[in-house]
Amino acid sequence: MKKILLPLLVCPVCLPQENRLNETIAKEKGSDIEEGSLCCPVCGTTYAIKDGIADLIPPAIAPPAAAPHPNKYETPAVVSSYLWSHYGDLLGEEMASDAYRKWADLMDPHPGLCLDVGCAVGRFTFEMSRKCDLAVGLDNSRAFIRTARVLMQDKRVDFPLKVEGHIQRPVQWVLPEDWPTEKAEFIIADAQALPFAAHTVASSASLNLVDKVPQPLRTLMEMNRVSLLKGAQFLFSDPFSWSEEAAEEKEWLGGQRSGPFSGRALDHIQDLLKGQGGRLLPPWSVEEYGQIWWTIRTHANHYERIHSCFIKARR
Repeated sequence: MKKILLPLLVCPVCLPQENRLNETIAKEKGSDIEEGSLCCPVCGTTYAIKDGIADLIPPAIAPPAAAPHPNKYETPAVVSSYLWSHYGDLLGEEMASDAYRKWADLMDPHPGLCLDVGCAVGRFTFEMSRKCDLAVGLDNSRAFIRTARVLMQDKRVDFPLKVEGHIQRPVQWVLPEDWPTEKAEFIIADAQALPFAAHTVASSASLNLVDKVPQPLRTLMEMNRVSLLKGAQFLFSDPFSWSEEAAEEKEWLGGQRSGPFSGRALDHIQDLLKGQGGRLLPPWSVEEYGQIWWTIRTHANHYERIHSCFIKARR
């Protein structure tokens, strides 16, 4: 983990109170902490830094190490599928979309920090590393973050791509040499308890995430909390595949037949950004909205094409 992040980090357990974390460094290399820990001086929670990766998920919501049914986002098959979805266009893969390039094209260059919330294997983070001082991707999948950091360090990663059944073909995912990966970083964290101090983030993105978390509104409120009060950009995109497996219906931001979030989520999220209900303040100005097609691959004969609805906002 880059030492430059240390002044920005707060204890996610103590939120909404923001308590800065104290670092203990066991092993370092240049400006990176390779082994160590971060400890909250108030609640005493300790977060490990191992193999250069800071794990800032609150212990109460961290998945057990030996769960009987592992999270699908920790499995090699899903990591491979997301690598294809994020980087397939760079390798000329048939059927791959350029959604991440299109999302990045919506963002203006800026000084300061970009936060990619729910970064998966990191394509948008790397795209934004070319547009800001530091781009940080975070995800609660350890497998995603480990893979993204290999790409950050080596600019390439070897991973099998499923053809059919148990048949696989080896693929090397390669980043362009001119991408400034030294301006990227990845941490393990939860979107609903962001470990960043208020008003420290110049741009942030939530891409295909909000319909996968237990409390969608809390995620947006957390992203709003860490954003600059003035001069911030926000990019949101989601297919709104609401499911009670991810969140109770009462938590959905759309797709309900009655109640405050009945109707379409895209309309409600624009209203929230504009300040309706006083949850996301200061208000944001919606600059653009629309749809971007995103494709994910399960195997050589199975693809999903997803209509992701985006909103670009600024304040």
